Amino acid sequence: MGTKTLALVQRYFPASQVTTSPESSETHTALFPQVGYTDAEKGEIKEWIEKAGTYPGNEELLRSLNTHLATRTTILGSKPSIADVAIYSELEATVKEWSDEKRTGEHGYHHIVRFIDFVQNAPLFGLSLAEKDKVNIDPDKVVFVPKPLDPKEEKERKKKEKEAAAAAVAGTSAAAKEKVAATGRTKDATNQSTTEKIKEKLSEAGDTIKSAVAGGTAPAAGTTSKKEKKDKAPKPQKAPAKETILSPALIDLRVGHILKAEAHPNADSLYVSTIACGDPAGTENTSEYEGQIVRTVCSGLNGLIPLAEMQNRKIVAVCNLKPVTMRGVKSCAMVLAASPRLAEGEVDNHAGPVELVSPPPEAEAGERILFDGWEGEPEGVLNPKKKIWEMCQPGFTTTDDLGVAFELSKVEQLRGDASAGKPELGRLRVKGGDVCTVRSLKGATVR
Repeated sequence: MGTKTLALVQRYFPASQVTTSPESSETHTALFPQVGYTDAEKGEIKEWIEKAGTYPGNEELLRSLNTHLATRTTILGSKPSIADVAIYSELEATVKEWSDEKRTGEHGYHHIVRFIDFVQNAPLFGLSLAEKDKVNIDPDKVVFVPKPLDPKEEKERKKKEKEAAAAAVAGTSAAAKEKVAATGRTKDATNQSTTEKIKEKLSEAGDTIKSAVAGGTAPAAGTTSKKEKKDKAPKPQKAPAKETILSPALIDLRVGHILKAEAHPNADSLYVSTIACGDPAGTENTSEYEGQIVRTVCSGLNGLIPLAEMQNRKIVAVCNLKPVTMRGVKSCAMVLAASPRLAEGEVDNHAGPVELVSPPPEAEAGERILFDGWEGEPEGVLNPKKKIWEMCQPGFTTTDDLGVAFELSKVEQLRGDASAGKPELGRLRVKGGDVCTVRSLKGATVR
């Protein structure tokens, strides 16, 4: 461990009794007892600590680190570690000397600056630095704001590149054809007289056929008549659209397992989570992460729920909303959370508190979740025009015993005959299992 790192750690983590062996598991657990590290992560932490002192003054390594942090909140992605403290301790003096252009110019180290600011201020690390010891980072002195990646523009760029490549290949083929044609011109000149004679014979034969047709005579033997066009078969009539009967069962609620979560690179209020929802391989809008089929999900929970609480936990996911792109990241589900119900006339300022809905601990990722009394199959993808989610969501609530339920009276479209035989309060539970819950919010709205 570098001298600067050791001094910083021993100063701000006096109870940890940190030694000079950062690779030991005791060191990791002493600094961040709430975080678990795999053997691979421990090895990665060791490598980062060993090279931390090589970054100051090395532009190539700084560019590499800046790129690494472009998609990560911490060195490991989202978990805090002693590697973050090591990088901070070695770079904070260097970053203090950087100009605004080097910090935030078009070719500056935006992500390193953001990382330094995060480590020195985030409660996650607990570095109680005096203001005079911190790197002064002024948001009003940002020289250049990186433009978020626009998926449409990126798609168009790739399309143009393919077209240009195809045009180049076509140009090469045309040149080759011209070469062949030039070689054949000599032969064409030699055979010209023979070709002219053949044309004359064909012309005579054509005139004979035209005369026969004009006179109503059948074509001579060996000739063929033009085929008549076949009448197109009428297109089958589409079956009338099946009427959709409003029900919360149309919403595909499942157990989701957050494998990792990190801050959105282009939005301070958003997290980007990688969530296993039990989808089979090849499902649209999914990818693979650590051998599991996952969805990428953006949620407006940054600043409302600590990032550490978003790691490696079970949640309830809404899996059939139409995917939306949020500041350059495509979100393919929604994380269900509870917040206090607004009084009439009250404005929602998104100040919280907010609590995630938790499925039963034993539930597996992908298990379907239903409200008691509202059984049925979900829609493949909810049609935004039908507003099924918007109509049903007001009925999503929490009870006095902190369960999640569907309150029939809150949904105007389900009053009267539409709700005959349905329970006034249907509990949300894994099929045949326990109820989904929240931590402390009673009578809250869930969305």
